[in-house]
Amino acid sequence: MKRVLDRAQFALLVVAVAATIATHLPHLPAWLAPALALAIGLRVGWRRGHPGSVRAILRLPLAAALLVAVVGEYGNVFGRDPGSAFGCGLLALKLLETETPRDARVALAFCAFVLMSALLFEQGLPFTLLVCAVLILQVAALNRLEPAPLPGRQPLWRSLALAARLALVATPLALVGFVLVPRLGTPLWGSPGSDGLGRTGLADSMAPGQFNDLMLDDSPALRVTFDAALPPPSAQYFRTLVLSDFDGTTWTRVMSGLRHAPRPVQAGSGQRYDYRITLEPSRQRWLPALDVPVSVPAGAVLAGDDTLIANLPVTQPREYAVTSISGGRDVESLPGYLRQRLLRLPPDVGLRARALAAQWRAEAGNDAGVVERALALFRSDFSYTLSPPLLGRDSIDEFLFDTRSGFCEHYASAFVFLMRAAGIPARVATGYQGGWWSGAGGYLLVRQSDAHAWAEIWRDGVGWLRVDPTAAVAPQRIDLGARQVNDAPKWTQAGWVRALRNHVDLVNRWWTQGVVRFDALRQRALLSEFGISHNEHGDLLLMLAGALALLMLLATVWALHATRDRSGDALDRVWRRLRRDLARAGVASRDCDGPSTLWQRVRDIDAELARSLQPVIDAYARLRYGVARPDDGEVARLSLNARQWSRQRLQRRRLARCLQSVAAATGINTALHRGRS
Repeated sequence: MKRVLDRAQFALLVVAVAATIATHLPHLPAWLAPALALAIGLRVGWRRGHPGSVRAILRLPLAAALLVAVVGEYGNVFGRDPGSAFGCGLLALKLLETETPRDARVALAFCAFVLMSALLFEQGLPFTLLVCAVLILQVAALNRLEPAPLPGRQPLWRSLALAARLALVATPLALVGFVLVPRLGTPLWGSPGSDGLGRTGLADSMAPGQFNDLMLDDSPALRVTFDAALPPPSAQYFRTLVLSDFDGTTWTRVMSGLRHAPRPVQAGSGQRYDYRITLEPSRQRWLPALDVPVSVPAGAVLAGDDTLIANLPVTQPREYAVTSISGGRDVESLPGYLRQRLLRLPPDVGLRARALAAQWRAEAGNDAGVVERALALFRSDFSYTLSPPLLGRDSIDEFLFDTRSGFCEHYASAFVFLMRAAGIPARVATGYQGGWWSGAGGYLLVRQSDAHAWAEIWRDGVGWLRVDPTAAVAPQRIDLGARQVNDAPKWTQAGWVRALRNHVDLVNRWWTQGVVRFDALRQRALLSEFGISHNEHGDLLLMLAGALALLMLLATVWALHATRDRSGDALDRVWRRLRRDLARAGVASRDCDGPSTLWQRVRDIDAELARSLQPVIDAYARLRYGVARPDDGEVARLSLNARQWSRQRLQRRRLARCLQSVAAATGINTALHRGRS
């Protein structure tokens, strides 16, 4: 008769399938996740009232509909995104026909494959630990499919514990494979079409309120290590994009050509910084750098506005070295066509702001005076907040004369508008400012919440100057970091919380560098530390085979040793443990001794101890010889009673023997001392 899954087995299988699909939720189409949840829920409800699998006449149309929907969404079923969506759908539909242990094993094998494919989208340490937890759940579900040796079923936690132990035992094998399997030139999980990894980060446009979500995102954006001392906060401006065109609401980037060489800076001016940046995946081509970069990393170009642009979108963590000079005097002049572009303003926008800028020009007579008046205006009665009032069509005048509250993008936009209205070429720069210094890792951690916007103005004879109007309103934003003013809860600013976050990020960084980015070059460097300099593919495969053989030999020896004490049933294990405890207390016995013989040996040595042991011996004899099949509950109670008796009685006996030995030794020493006297 064909065995059918019981309710507990099917429930655990459903949980394993649902958990596997959940690892793909961030990249599944919006319509697919509810559809799969509905299908799984209907299957569970249907099975309660109608045991058996769903008929093929219903399953086949659903599979065809899934195929058509995926093709309609992606255009095909080949590739990482459509393939994972199609696999999750098939996994949910597999439950419709799963009714026997064989079907469940096939479903769990497919679960493991779908779970592995989730690592093509995300390889961070928290997500990897989540995948390991789901894998343990799958192994536990597989274990529950095995028939129980005795009536009744072991609790769920035992299956989970067994799965966790198996994962722990398999860890050395996984480490050997990770280190010795020949690597490709790309990182471990690099795959074609992996351009969907990472966060979007900064965009090539800026409108009021656009930075709001980004500044509340606390995920890492980049990490920076400096060859010398850490620059002061006033120099920690990681310039990413330059926005020069304004339509009254949105600032946009205009490609200004490419530089054949970095911008020439007057010798001896500015501060030189040599540093290395590890940029998190952003799906963009922008490479942040301190201004002004005087070196271009490999695989990138330098734009005419002195921003670095990668040849390909950053879809994997990217590390690059840059040299920058901050505050250097520019030896170039501003071309006429570019000056006109950087003075251009949209018509019928900011009329009151234009009049104010013209008044400043007339009163000051020079650029420095205009700049100082603009900063003085912001210092007056403006406020910094991440929840400013909404602005209408004329955002400049409404911000300057009505709302007077906002954050960096509002101040940078209004300041650049005022400068252009006063005849000063100006532009908006966006990037990141500040960060948290990780003393343990020796790097500056810059998060998405450190996103910032500031202004750059042109001064003839000097060049481009950075002016941050936000510093006039909220200087603590520059000196203390974004989280001090970004409406963060007070408890997040506690010292221990910040230290914990930095150490967690340090672990994530080690994971990224040591695991995610473990490619052929890093593999060669690791093996060279162990004296293995020639690690061609053939040599690696030979070493892998030898390491696997050694591990299998050690596992075999361990298994033989473990099974020696685990042979027989639970009742035999109770008996062996009792004999072992008695032997440690000085009551030796032979393998052929039965319960009565063992009790006689105990009585010959200690009659009181034998009387306390009598209930345990009688219970064992009855369960072993008086019934056909011992009850699991009674065996468990016997095991507990035997353990308690050993702790209470045998430990006292061992302590008494130790005291007697000490007393005897003391008596001998005393007699020897008297004899010498």
